[in-house]
Amino acid sequence: MTNNEQLSFKVTEVDNKPVVCLGMTFENEEARREFFREELRKKLPELKQIEGFPIGEDEDIIALSDPPYYTACPNPWINDIISEWQLLSNNKDNYNREPLAIDITEGKSDAAYMAHAYHTKVPSKAIAQYVQHYTEPGDIILDGFSGSGMTGVGVQLADEIEKVTLDRKIVLNDLSTVATHISKMYNSPQNVEEFIKISEKILNKVVNEYSWMFETTHPGVENSKGKINYIIWSEVFSCPECAENLEYWNIAVNEESNSFNEKFKCTNCGSDLEKKNLDKVFETFYDDVINENIRTVKHIPIRINYSFQGKRYEKPLDKRDLEQLAKIDNIKLSKFIPSVPLPKGDEIERLIKSYGYTHTHHLYTKRSLVILSVILEEISKYNNRLLLGWFTSALLRTTKMYKFTLNRKMGTVSGTYYIPSLWVENFPDKLLKRKLNDLSKVSYPEGYNAVINTGTQTNLLINENSIDYIFTDPPFGENLMYSELNFVWESWLGVLTNNDTEAIMNKSQNKGLEEYHSLMFDCFKSYYKVLKPSHWITVVFSNSKADVWNVIQEAIQRAGFVIANVSALDKKQGSFKAVTTTTAVKQDLVISAYKPSEESISQIHQQTNTPESAWIFITQHLEKLPIFLGSKGEASVIAERTPRILFDRMVAYHVQNGLPVPISSAEFQAGVAQRFPMRDGMAFLESQVAEYDKKRTLVKEFSQMSLFVSDENSAIEWIRQQLMKKPQTRQDLHPQFMKEIQHIAKHEQLPELDDLLAQNFLRYEGEETVPDQIASYLRRNFHDMRGLENTDGKLRAKAMNRWYVPDPNKQADLEKLREKTLLREFDHYVEELGNSKKKLKQFRTEAIRAGFKKAWSEKNYEKIVTVGDRLPEQVIQEDDKLLMYYDNAQVRLDM
Repeated sequence: MTNNEQLSFKVTEVDNKPVVCLGMTFENEEARREFFREELRKKLPELKQIEGFPIGEDEDIIALSDPPYYTACPNPWINDIISEWQLLSNNKDNYNREPLAIDITEGKSDAAYMAHAYHTKVPSKAIAQYVQHYTEPGDIILDGFSGSGMTGVGVQLADEIEKVTLDRKIVLNDLSTVATHISKMYNSPQNVEEFIKISEKILNKVVNEYSWMFETTHPGVENSKGKINYIIWSEVFSCPECAENLEYWNIAVNEESNSFNEKFKCTNCGSDLEKKNLDKVFETFYDDVINENIRTVKHIPIRINYSFQGKRYEKPLDKRDLEQLAKIDNIKLSKFIPSVPLPKGDEIERLIKSYGYTHTHHLYTKRSLVILSVILEEISKYNNRLLLGWFTSALLRTTKMYKFTLNRKMGTVSGTYYIPSLWVENFPDKLLKRKLNDLSKVSYPEGYNAVINTGTQTNLLINENSIDYIFTDPPFGENLMYSELNFVWESWLGVLTNNDTEAIMNKSQNKGLEEYHSLMFDCFKSYYKVLKPSHWITVVFSNSKADVWNVIQEAIQRAGFVIANVSALDKKQGSFKAVTTTTAVKQDLVISAYKPSEESISQIHQQTNTPESAWIFITQHLEKLPIFLGSKGEASVIAERTPRILFDRMVAYHVQNGLPVPISSAEFQAGVAQRFPMRDGMAFLESQVAEYDKKRTLVKEFSQMSLFVSDENSAIEWIRQQLMKKPQTRQDLHPQFMKEIQHIAKHEQLPELDDLLAQNFLRYEGEETVPDQIASYLRRNFHDMRGLENTDGKLRAKAMNRWYVPDPNKQADLEKLREKTLLREFDHYVEELGNSKKKLKQFRTEAIRAGFKKAWSEKNYEKIVTVGDRLPEQVIQEDDKLLMYYDNAQVRLDM
């Protein structure tokens, strides 16, 4: 049975109310849907020429689509729908907004967030705040990396909060078909009452027919029937000493203490073992789906968790259980299952290399495949559009990736493909009952206020200047391999992501930082084209690497946007990586940028190469900046209004747009003070200064601006300042650090935060008494820590992984370590330059300083001059230490 047969939804119950769509009246929604499906079928040959067209059969794409509002391929009606929306909205020529320059904290507990899993999501309640700030009812919002459609849910929520009569509209786009499939579910009208009735009917049928697969006997009670909740499967290893097979559960799980043994003995030879030293055991079996012999890692069912007479029990498998399993394995699968070969990929290829799995169906037990295939067949008999989303919501939790934990808080490991040594086989009906409840609680829109496109953001086919606001959470470097992670879902849907233009760093796709940079530039260039002038784009950033941060900022600015603010978004509970690693990002950063007005762009070009072009830009930019920042009686410096940052923004805009920089830094600093009112070191427009003065008088305190980070030395000093105030973890420090390094010099090759911390500071790792630097801070700021000794376990736990400033005795050792690292870097520069005359474009200034110092002590003046000649002249002239060594070395060589 093919996918298109499986997903061809039949008409059984239809809402017979007439509907109007794109100027045409249809008898009902199903008639509308079928008309546009036929139109889509005609347009597919032309649509296939568009970059990013997904991989799948025509009929699978058509069956998955709900045109014209949603297509599982590039949507040919997207501009027609936007044009209709524009006729309904108010024409606002006086649009003006400041950036939403506040840090936002929102949790992930709302119904839509929880109902269907996806790899990354921004909470809809947070998105709603941005939507309310930047838009008005009737406006059109775009998210070109929409994932599971949370931006659409946020738009719905904003309308609900404001109780508007004219709804905002949303355009959602993603390269992934499962992403747009989930987006469609959340952002389309749904007949929930009918969904509940049909889904319960399907589950009852499946349970009645296949419940025998999940029944077991209760020991000591003849002919008893317990219902299996789940089955624990254990990986089988081989002892490296005697080659005896060892079941992981039996050697690693200590049931008395409810913990895992880190070290254990071989049950055969008594050798001391650790998991990392064990050998995997493989088994070969005949796969009757693909008619091949398959060799995979061996897992065996080890425990059954079941319910009997209202109580839960656990037991090993008995003879009847094993006979039942053999019976299931002999079932010939006759319905559709996704026997799709696994592709090459940085994440998914681990399934092939480490576990021997080669096709999607290898991730499921035969029992799960039987039941899922029957449920999918039943779903295809109905036209309720929520049913398929209900089905996909349970697909990952029924795989062998569902990890067993001793505290029974089990789940899949997000962001990766990983088969745990102990995994849980769930009965799909149990998961689907839970998801039925979750999906029933979601608030779905009453009308079609969203149009959904499956395609690439690098070349989004939307008319110019048609979007009022953009909210987007794009992929960041190599954080997540979306097309790979979506493969299992999409195998069931029959339409796969075309990842040619997927904007990620991925070795299997031959995409490094340079390719990622190029793709992100194309994405933001596309965003720039469709956004209205003077309107805003909000970009959520989540990555731990400075080079990715710099690439994103550069791509945004090169596309033509001007960055006006960076703030923080705390999503409360982290992903797997954020929770378990000290290097993960705890908070997302939010970049607020705007598209300059056509008038100011024209004026700047008319004044090219004159100082006036700089002041035209600054006047426009000051209009877009917040006038006052403060809370709890304390005002804060708005960094973007300081002359230094204003100069950086002006230079960046001119350079990114191929214009000559019209004014020097010294001239600019003098000109700002002459042309604009200055308050607390910040520049304002005449129309803004009165409001600032009024609000400034109402606060008691004013927080001085922190040290500017422009190079490695100032970065270290900034970190020192932060840690002196508050010893903190790398996760806490990272979002602040990323905001501070926006304005580092272009030549400066700034080390990652991890390297700066390791070379200059100390981290408490729980092995010794809590240092006084941390202990005193904790006792001052936490009531439950007061009076605790530095050796107290509670204090130690709170202090864990916090970085702090070393005491002078240990500082000397750190300086030696750091100097060695810097000298290695300097030697690398010398080797790289060789006998060539090329210039060093990017480097660590601190490494150059360390190298010059050592060369001077060795009287190697030629090395100083040779390297100095390869540095940008401005760098030498502006750095007093480098200039001192360079000038004196030249004098010595001339003697």
